[in-house]
Amino acid sequence: MKILINPGHAPGIDSGAVNFDYNLQECHVALEIGKRVADYLNEAGGYEVWLHQSDNIEGEGYYDYEDSIVGQANNGQFDFFVSIHCNASADGEAYGTETLVYGLGGVAAKLAGHIQKNIINTIGTYDRGVRVRKDLAVLRDTDMPAVLVETAFIDNVYDVQCLLHCTDDFAKAIALGITDYVAEVSHE
Repeated sequence: MKILINPGHAPGIDSGAVNFDYNLQECHVALEIGKRVADYLNEAGGYEVWLHQSDNIEGEGYYDYEDSIVGQANNGQFDFFVSIHCNASADGEAYGTETLVYGLGGVAAKLAGHIQKNIINTIGTYDRGVRVRKDLAVLRDTDMPAVLVETAFIDNVYDVQCLLHCTDDFAKAIALGITDYVAEVSHE
């Protein structure tokens, strides 16, 4: 099983969402969680795990498909693509965890459901569910089942505490969601 773990955004290029009160950037949180997910999957055995942080050059007015994370994912012939992010809202009032997919009913949606359930059960964040997002290239253009995990809202006073203190719990829950899904389909 070959999996690409994609911590969203990139330090120095696009920090993603920011909580200025805590000097916390999405790119750093996502990378820390992503590294730990890779470690847990490697410990579980049976997985070839690649970790690649997004370059987000698409938003900079330049986009080279072959160099993009989507191009690398497709060229790498991965079985799954899991992108890790932190959410943010306009007013800092939104909270919870959601896992995004391109469409419902397929492999990606089932994988997303396992990841979502494990995060909610492990950390207790508010369950915003598995949601469809057709506008995201990492979900729309990848050749393999892809999910994007919005762990918690970095700009919410309560969720930011989870991001600060539950990094390892998020990683364990995401890794367990992946292994639970693989175990389920191997028994079908």
